[in-house]
Amino acid sequence: QVQLVESGGGLVRPGGSLRVSCAASGFNLDRYAYGWFRQAPGKEREGVAGIGAGEHSIYYADSVKGRFTISRDNAKNTVYLQMNSLQPEDTAVYYCAATTGWRFYKLVSSEYDYWGQGTQVTVSS
Repeated sequence: QVQLVESGGGLVRPGGSLRVSCAASGFNLDRYAYGWFRQAPGKEREGVAGIGAGEHSIYYADSVKGRFTISRDNAKNTVYLQMNSLQPEDTAVYYCAATTGWRFYKLVSSEYDYWGQGTQVTVSS
């Protein structure tokens, strides 16, 4: 059974950093592309970063480009999102998602097949 479990969320001050993780199980991580999405209260889910199965294909939403870094460790079956220079508008529940599809780079929810339960990230002073 495919399972994605996020961790590492929490409260951080503006300008701070946080790394969230997504542990995958139940399938061969190597074959999947992954994405990180976020959803703030009252807003639609937004794709923020995606990484292909080959690791060399990486895409970011303009809102996080230069501040967030997505990476994967196939040996640990884990995908990471390093978030720097966090701002209050980054406050949201962060979800990881997986897909075998090639349109992962569009960072659209409908292109992803499996989802984690989410982890809360709050940026506040």
